[in-house]
Amino acid sequence: MEKVYAAAIDISKIFSPADAFPTVGSLITVVVKNILVLSGIAVLILLIFGGFGVIVSAGEGDTKKLDESKNTLTNAIIGLLIIIASFWIVQILEKITGIGGIVGGGSILNK
Repeated sequence: MEKVYAAAIDISKIFSPADAFPTVGSLITVVVKNILVLSGIAVLILLIFGGFGVIVSAGEGDTKKLDESKNTLTNAIIGLLIIIASFWIVQILEKITGIGGIVGGGSILNK
């Protein structure tokens, strides 16, 4: 009986997008970049809705809605700080370990 190893199977014959990602690292790079973009868009939307809520509730004099909108703004800013901190942590780990290209080609620390 012939032994079959995972390295011997060419998955690109079955799944054609696999040619775009020759390594697992390149796939992770694309996923992380897209997650950063989507999370930035989510923060922007939350900031817009929170700001709009503050304006509307202040005009109506509704303190409960004003507090909810302020909490939305606070949570959006905290989320943005978490996103930025995670990006920096990945950049620092790239610099320390010497592994490059996890989150884009250019590192903040190299500039």
